[in-house]
Amino acid sequence: MKTDDATLRRVYAMPFATVYPLYVNKVERKGRTTAELNEVITWLTGFDDDEVDKHIVAGTSYEDFFADAHLNANASLITGVVCGVRVEDVEDPVMQKVRYLDKLVDELANGRPLAKILRS
Repeated sequence: MKTDDATLRRVYAMPFATVYPLYVNKVERKGRTTAELNEVITWLTGFDDDEVDKHIVAGTSYEDFFADAHLNANASLITGVVCGVRVEDVEDPVMQKVRYLDKLVDELANGRPLAKILRS
């Protein structure tokens, strides 16, 4: 799936700190915890809680957040649709990582067991 340049620039520049509270609200509304969300983020990015907090405080853009990440070797096992887009078909590497995280958060919010979300 091709994403237009204006959308890419907007998403790339968006601070991770802007999106993180939205993820927290989404999972907590569905009865999941911030700790579970952080575990999902850690699994995908390789960041521990302190590193995630540093990115939030620093106002790190999505682009830089994922540039610093060490993506999990099993991230390619994340498949499915987010906002009408198949994550495995996203061509732009940064946007695909963003969609991977969106998909994992959706799975968490929808009650999927953590072991399955983490592709264990």
